[in-house]
Amino acid sequence: METKMTVIVDNVAHGELAGEWGLSILVEYGGKNILVDAGASPLFATNMEKLGLDMAAVDYAVLSHAHYDHANGMIRFFQGNNRAKFYVQQAAREDCYGKRLCFRRYIGMPRGVLTDYADRIVQVSGKYELLPGAYLLSHTTPGLAAIGARERMYRRTAQGWRPDDFAHEQSLVLETDKGLVIINSCSHGGAVNIIREVREAFPDRPVYGIIGGFHLYNKKPAEVRAVARELQATGVSYVCTGHCTRERACDILEQELGDKLHRLRCGLTMTFCAEKDTP
Repeated sequence: METKMTVIVDNVAHGELAGEWGLSILVEYGGKNILVDAGASPLFATNMEKLGLDMAAVDYAVLSHAHYDHANGMIRFFQGNNRAKFYVQQAAREDCYGKRLCFRRYIGMPRGVLTDYADRIVQVSGKYELLPGAYLLSHTTPGLAAIGARERMYRRTAQGWRPDDFAHEQSLVLETDKGLVIINSCSHGGAVNIIREVREAFPDRPVYGIIGGFHLYNKKPAEVRAVARELQATGVSYVCTGHCTRERACDILEQELGDKLHRLRCGLTMTFCAEKDTP
């Protein structure tokens, strides 16, 4: 069975497709269309139209995590598609903030979206089968709040400010002819942690690739190189990254990973089947 993915929105523009700080990917899988994220604005809808893709034909929508650059297009999606449910983690709330100096800035999903569109949103947790061969997987790695504190990302709770533990983040895991392919748009919980989580959840199936941002734009070269070597050690064959990885980190990853490394951009198509994978 062929699995095809088209990047609708990424930081990197291409041709007539505009880019923005965000991500949106359309997955064609098992005769169904799955939209992963809706970018930071209604731009994803414009790019879909330019690519000849029908928003109304989307069967499932998935929110990778509750940040604005993946969720701000949700309302536009609901306006252009009157049937598909949007699947979010049970822990997703309108409570995500980024801290700079002494100021906290809201970086969460559109305020009110969880209540205004409650009939269109499905909250899931753990290992959830979206459709045969396609799963949503929450984090199982302990101690992820330490990453939230390091990245100065917080959640505003009834008990006060708490470092984000990314309980609102999830991976889309697809069974393909090549093996399991993971999509996690920012990998806040750590790309290597996510690969390990998937292997633990699917112990009898090989992980072929991982796609998404790795949140390396603010890391020192030595830190990026360490992540690259850890990715190499996982044995995955295909790594496609962009968005919050940014070009500098992509260059370093490519030095370590060579031909395994591919770069996201608007309009990029990826095909996974028994005979080949592209790009």
